[in-house]
Amino acid sequence: MSPLTGAQVAPPDHHPIVGIWKLSLPDLGCSETYRFRPDGTTLVTSAQEISESEYRIPAKPSARGYYRLEDRITKDNGKKDCAGAIMKPGTTATNFIRFHPSNAIFLMCADESMETCIGPFERVQGEEA
Repeated sequence: MSPLTGAQVAPPDHHPIVGIWKLSLPDLGCSETYRFRPDGTTLVTSAQEISESEYRIPAKPSARGYYRLEDRITKDNGKKDCAGAIMKPGTTATNFIRFHPSNAIFLMCADESMETCIGPFERVQGEEA
């Protein structure tokens, strides 16, 4: 049972978010790896931080081409991430994902515009989530 949704929710079959994604942060000399698992959970590594979360994402993007991603941290090792922050279990976030037509990269945005986005997140090939 997911506290995020009230019921265990996995992403739709063959959703483009499922897999391993890497975000390089050259200004910080750091990178983050996001494993979006098919069961609706993630494993994220960022500098010394290791966290797990539950996520929910719709099967189809909005009319503007964005997927609404809702995420809630369930576990964290209490160490600093690339930005020097420490995440706390229970923290929730809503972001908007915009995939490149190839589904090999995406941007994560604060809203359904390209104004406040981070990325690109690049798909890591040859590994399972």
